[in-house]
Amino acid sequence: MSRRTDSRAPRDPRLDPRPRLGPLYLAGFTTAFGAHGVAAALGTESENIGLTLWGLGLILALYDIAEVVLKPVFGALSDRIGTKPVIVGGLLVFAAASALGVFAASPALLALARLAQGGAAAAFSPASSSAVARMVGPGQAGRYFGKYGSWKSLGYAGGPLIGGALILWLGLPALFVVLAVLAAVAAIATAWRVPALPVLPKQRVTVVELFRQSTAPAFLGPVTLLAVATSTLGIAVGFFPLIGAQLGLNPIVGMGLVSVIAVISAAVQPRIGRLHDEAAHRAGPLMAAGSVALVLSLVLAGAIPALPILIVAAVLVGAGVGIVTPLGFARLAATTPPDRMGRTMGSAELGREIGDAGGPILVGAVAAAASLPIALVVVSIATAASAALGATWAGRGTPAAAEDDRG
Repeated sequence: MSRRTDSRAPRDPRLDPRPRLGPLYLAGFTTAFGAHGVAAALGTESENIGLTLWGLGLILALYDIAEVVLKPVFGALSDRIGTKPVIVGGLLVFAAASALGVFAASPALLALARLAQGGAAAAFSPASSSAVARMVGPGQAGRYFGKYGSWKSLGYAGGPLIGGALILWLGLPALFVVLAVLAAVAAIATAWRVPALPVLPKQRVTVVELFRQSTAPAFLGPVTLLAVATSTLGIAVGFFPLIGAQLGLNPIVGMGLVSVIAVISAAVQPRIGRLHDEAAHRAGPLMAAGSVALVLSLVLAGAIPALPILIVAAVLVGAGVGIVTPLGFARLAATTPPDRMGRTMGSAELGREIGDAGGPILVGAVAAAASLPIALVVVSIATAASAALGATWAGRGTPAAAEDDRG
């Protein structure tokens, strides 16, 4: 199966046998660092900058709202004008928005900076995923998506830790300075090192064909599993520290649980990606195993709220996310024609954002009506049902089964 997958997807004329993906890894780290680092920072500095709880919640949501609305748009744009201009432009806008944050002395300016950061991330994030897929081809997609996801996981882990240290020593503006420098360096490195992939001719697509592509098992299966992974990750990051606080644990322990998740995920993703490329037929069982780990983490955290169990649950979340993420993106890369790779990656990122927002919202709603342990167990059932549906679709949407969609 893997040999057929490798030969079916046409490669770009400038495809490099040793692709220069370092700048794209830095871009992924930047968006993850910006998302979690600033969010954690605002939570600790809200009183100092005059933010009410309502204002804090709104500013935290602006980044994600911009990504949800704009990721499919910029993904499709990268298909039309090329991935490199969208990545470089998005990174430069992110740098400018971060520079604005340095001088944001009021909640209104801070909200504007955060909204601009989210819009910029919505541009370069799906375009970077598309560039990774096109530069390496489906035969190596797992390996390189594993590395790309690993760098993003490091950004998610390092964001709160580095951001907290910067604020403690130098204040909130220092965090925005670091983000501006990171984005500017990534933009320069991308412009210098990443090749300009040719814009491929596109066929006209009717609304019916677009609907068929968007509801094909080859797309819905991996995207559903990716959404399950990010949903569980969002729940763990938001509520595992809260459970720790309810147990009377030091807040540093809660932060440590989040770091465990991110470090495990960063360590697992490259290895799982390489395994996919060596034996693509194992992707289905592996994604199922990763989904089981995610569901089990929620069951354990809800049913047995104790520190040793929380540590085990954090390891399971990290392993599940580390398994599902590179396999999901590698499957999408293997079943998507290069001329619409950007649109597919943008839509996939949208699915992940919906999961990231929807999981914590559902837990919060059920917890408000019952309790947090009950909410985690209830949501684990919904997670299991979604994962089963995604695995079924993914099984029907293997590269061989998706031949018609690619052609």
